[in-house]
Amino acid sequence: MSESISRLNPSTLPNSSEMGYSQISIVEPGRMAYISGQVAWQADGAPVPEDIGEQAKIVVKNARSALKALGAKAQDIVLARIYIVDLNDAAMESAFPVLLELFEGHQPSITGIGVAALAGPELKVEVELTVRVPD
Repeated sequence: MSESISRLNPSTLPNSSEMGYSQISIVEPGRMAYISGQVAWQADGAPVPEDIGEQAKIVVKNARSALKALGAKAQDIVLARIYIVDLNDAAMESAFPVLLELFEGHQPSITGIGVAALAGPELKVEVELTVRVPD
């Protein structure tokens, strides 16, 4: 069986594979799922940590739970949109390495977006996923 998602990094675009993502993801026909933005809210109601790196760990845990509910894995992620409040180098250095763990080296297409605020004043990072549901 061939891969259901192909990744491309054309030489005419910056080499994003060194940063852990692909410039282009091509999806074979199949069912798609759109996972709402996952934040550091937890099912047990535990408080949201203030540190963005710690929030990113919870975001990854929540995203993995959503993938599991679909029967999907990291390799099935086509696109990730990452929203970070007050995006700057320090926030990227704290959050991005943790968020990359979600992809387990598969390098989906990624868009990073700096925002003024998220759904709650305590939230600093959110990840939204587009996933090809496995056959």
